[in-house]
Amino acid sequence: MTTPGFLPTHVVPGSGMPAWEAPDPARRTVPLDPLLPVQLLERRGDWGRVLCANGWSAWVDGRLLVAVPQDPPTAGPPDTTADPRPLLARAERTLARYRAAVEERAAGSLDGETFTDRTRGLRLGIVVDGDAVWLYDAENGRWVYGDGVREAVYATDEEPRRSAAVDPFHAPTQVVKPDGP
Repeated sequence: MTTPGFLPTHVVPGSGMPAWEAPDPARRTVPLDPLLPVQLLERRGDWGRVLCANGWSAWVDGRLLVAVPQDPPTAGPPDTTADPRPLLARAERTLARYRAAVEERAAGSLDGETFTDRTRGLRLGIVVDGDAVWLYDAENGRWVYGDGVREAVYATDEEPRRSAAVDPFHAPTQVVKPDGP
């Protein structure tokens, strides 16, 4: 169940992250899943209090959160080579594979070890906000913004390539990892 008015401002890093009940290292709680969309509610130094879509909140190391742009990349000339449908189809297939494994596990026909083996390597991240979508493209290690017509890379796991043109539809930023870029 999604909290009404939930609008993600950040995503948990690809490695997941530890969480705490309060901004106190002694009050550790359940870690946050990789690529989980969260809303940053408050900052206290390096601590950040985040809200998850289901209404659960926790304190995290706010420096490690990956920002989700609230203003999508500016529109430029249409890029017909960046059709968002293939990435959406891959996201649907990944979710279907995970859902099938969950169904088998819930039915008792799949043990925990087999479930882990079957879901290992599946990665999916998606935020839909009206006509905008942010998808994690696990195959290429990047976050992509889509506006219903095209998609544009806005963050990548790789080092960014230098581009002469400053065009948000063609010049992605780099995701910063806890141990550096």
